[in-house]
Amino acid sequence: MEENMEEGQTQKGCFECCIKCLGGIPYASLIATILLYAGVALFCGCGHEALSGTVNILQTYFEMTRSAGDVIDAFTMIDIFKYVIYGVAAAFFVYGILLMVEGFFTTGAIKDLYGDFKITTCGRCVSAWFIMLTYIFMLAWLGVTAFTSLPVYMYFNLWTICRNATVVDGANLCLDLRQYGIVTIGEEKKVCTSSESFIKMCDSNELNMTFHLFIVALAGAGAAVIAMVHYLMVLSANWAYVKDACRMQKYEDIKSKEEQELHDIHSTRSKERLNAYT
Repeated sequence: MEENMEEGQTQKGCFECCIKCLGGIPYASLIATILLYAGVALFCGCGHEALSGTVNILQTYFEMTRSAGDVIDAFTMIDIFKYVIYGVAAAFFVYGILLMVEGFFTTGAIKDLYGDFKITTCGRCVSAWFIMLTYIFMLAWLGVTAFTSLPVYMYFNLWTICRNATVVDGANLCLDLRQYGIVTIGEEKKVCTSSESFIKMCDSNELNMTFHLFIVALAGAGAAVIAMVHYLMVLSANWAYVKDACRMQKYEDIKSKEEQELHDIHSTRSKERLNAYT
């Protein structure tokens, strides 16, 4: 009988411990972090592969070559974009972890462990800093989303030309890279529907794959923007929570001080009455 009671108390203790641990998880920050990682992964992975596909298309069908020396051409810019993608992936992986840690330290379970004073003083400054930083990153991702839409627009035009060339017989449509600033005005790099390279490009899976990779990268950038907005809402709520906790702590300090003064006054009067009676 006693063993069953001890086993029941042990199970009850484990259950309460699990409930407490689950209650300390910042679910809003967790959802935003998953969305951020998914968006960054899609943007970086698909964007990197789409840039590699773009290099192959430019070299194979537009007969472009890398410039000798330190001249900045389209291939150099693509290499720079790839390095930027590497930096973005690493930076936001770390930033997502930091935001999760900040979310844990503003939940009720961690607050009970470390006390109100540490949470309200340190957490208030940390929350304000993360709000400012997340707002800046949100604006940056908006710019990235707008910039990613440019290659999607270019490939959509190319895909439309391929489609119209197969639908309209005898149509002579051309795509000139000078229209998009990929090459200088003095260079003439274009393909027309009457050329053999254009037909091969439209029939290849490389063009279709690169186009869809850029679309997925654009969707990933949009998901990162939504994650930043979600983080802003979470951080603003944490800021309000920490601010209210600070005010409540001041109120409790003042209340306990007044109660202590009243207790001291009552004790003093009781002693005076006792002395007067004796």
